[in-house]
Amino acid sequence: MTFRNGLSSLLRPEDSVLVLIDHQPYQLANLNSHDPHIVVNNSAGLAKAAKAFGVPTILTSVIADRGGYIFSQITEVFPDQEVIDRTLINTWEDPNVVDVVKKTGRKQLIIAGITTDVCVALVALSALAAGYQVFVVADASGAMSTGASATAMARVTIAGAQPVTWFAVASELMRDWRNDESGLTRLMYDHVPAYRQLIASHK
Repeated sequence: MTFRNGLSSLLRPEDSVLVLIDHQPYQLANLNSHDPHIVVNNSAGLAKAAKAFGVPTILTSVIADRGGYIFSQITEVFPDQEVIDRTLINTWEDPNVVDVVKKTGRKQLIIAGITTDVCVALVALSALAAGYQVFVVADASGAMSTGASATAMARVTIAGAQPVTWFAVASELMRDWRNDESGLTRLMYDHVPAYRQLIASHK
């Protein structure tokens, strides 16, 4: 296994692609590893960060007529984008998704989804085998229990994926506060409650 460290290990907007997997209402029914509201908040923040820094984003659902449509907080970020609906559990086995990823020509794959131990882990393991540098966004994902989430994150990390948070992704993509016109401060205000309270207290 090759471990990446240093600047080359960090996310680069020009080489990243984001895949958001199964952020659907029925998935929240069994989400017990995280507060469901927090997962919705964080996945929306992640989507906005990707858009702000020009990272191509793929939205995919599984059997939407049963499980519901992707959260509006995400689809509103990409109003003209088609959601790829699947029947396959492992998103990486769906050529409609993989073809889009390959066409970007990018090799840093950022993944978030519900559930972490199935929908996310299977993609992470598959993409690693295909030669991608994989980043799993732990706090924009979730599982049936904290144990399931922790086990999944350990599994993909051992395999070579890098665990991250949505705010870490946004910060790595921005890298320099001179790039704040892309909107990290606004993202913090909208999606980090403590930051919003701090700003309000200084008005």
